[in-house]
Amino acid sequence: MQGWTLSTVEIEALKLSLWVSFWAVAGSLPLGVLMAWVLARLDFPGKSLLDGFIHLPLVLPPVVIGYLLLVGFGRRGVLGAWLHDLAGITLAFNWKGAAAAAAVMAFPLMVRAVRLSIEGVDRGVEAAARTLGAGPVRVFFTVTLPLVTPGILTGLILAFARSLGEFGATITFVSNIKGETQTLPLALYTLTQMPGGEVGAMRLCLISVVIAMAALVASEGLARRFAAYIRG
Repeated sequence: MQGWTLSTVEIEALKLSLWVSFWAVAGSLPLGVLMAWVLARLDFPGKSLLDGFIHLPLVLPPVVIGYLLLVGFGRRGVLGAWLHDLAGITLAFNWKGAAAAAAVMAFPLMVRAVRLSIEGVDRGVEAAARTLGAGPVRVFFTVTLPLVTPGILTGLILAFARSLGEFGATITFVSNIKGETQTLPLALYTLTQMPGGEVGAMRLCLISVVIAMAALVASEGLARRFAAYIRG
């Protein structure tokens, strides 16, 4: 059983991964729902450009995203220096930066899941609510949002799972600092570079697979149960 016991470093990496993923998803949820609604319901010049920009992290190498974050939000970056001077917020080389990198990489999955759910809502239901005097904001929060909750849950879980597995953008933006930015994938990478680290690497690999599978199963189950609940 000794081979299954996590070391202190591995436990720290697991806790940090869960913490970083939680804030990555929680911080990007409002913007993700807003962008999904904009893409699903509005037509405007540059919509294709916005859609491509949101989904860019899916096709760009993660290292490129990490480098762009470093240039933009590093301590001497255009926005990073402004954030540091004005609000005392520093993202580079700490867990906040790891959460930002994970949020950027997981954002397209969240937007895609919510957008598909919004596009599946019967527009006639929203139109009926408007004929009864409800404004656009009230219709969104009382009609649209409850109907797309399964899609939001799916997007949340998929984004959480993607955040847990984030590697390239994180190591480029915030490096691999034990106890500060060393998440599960980074700890696994470190173990593969150490003599005798194979057992620890296999433990973290299995944990990653179990968490990812649990997230996918939970996503599907929650979406089905909530959809059945709404249908009555």
